[in-house]
Amino acid sequence: MKKMLEFKAHDGEIEDIALGPDNKVVTAGRDFQCCVWQQDQLVTGLRWHENLPGIPDKAYRYQACRDSGTFLGLGTVTGSVAIHIAFSLQRLYYVKEAHGIVVTDVAFVPESQPGQDLLGGHEAALLSVAVDSRCKLHLLPTRRSLPVWLLLLLCAGLIVATILLLQLAFPGFL
Repeated sequence: MKKMLEFKAHDGEIEDIALGPDNKVVTAGRDFQCCVWQQDQLVTGLRWHENLPGIPDKAYRYQACRDSGTFLGLGTVTGSVAIHIAFSLQRLYYVKEAHGIVVTDVAFVPESQPGQDLLGGHEAALLSVAVDSRCKLHLLPTRRSLPVWLLLLLCAGLIVATILLLQLAFPGFL
């Protein structure tokens, strides 16, 4: 084996590391941060005081991380579990104290046929394991979105309604 790259990712120990798509690396450190790296460049990161205002920075720490390509699953030393969008780190799912104590590992259910049976129409499923000797399945509900054709139809309707209102307010406008 040959070392390809070395850089300082965290102040203190790294709790967990996960390889993601497009040569990205996710790290969870004892410095209360979770970071997404591209080579040695920080792409984006999470800190508790920014992500969850009102929760003291030193009370929580990211312990475990996994990146499915679409989502980033995180576990904490306080037993909390979260799912974020991998590229923006927008939080989609959070359960405070899902476990009684430290989450030691998280893993996404594979997208194979047996995995699809567990998903049951949900967008993602994350397994979490903790020191409390429990394994829990967290299901991320499918996000609702409007079809593009409906959005275009609504925009066209707004334009027509605006023109009609302007015509009523200012006769001879057109």
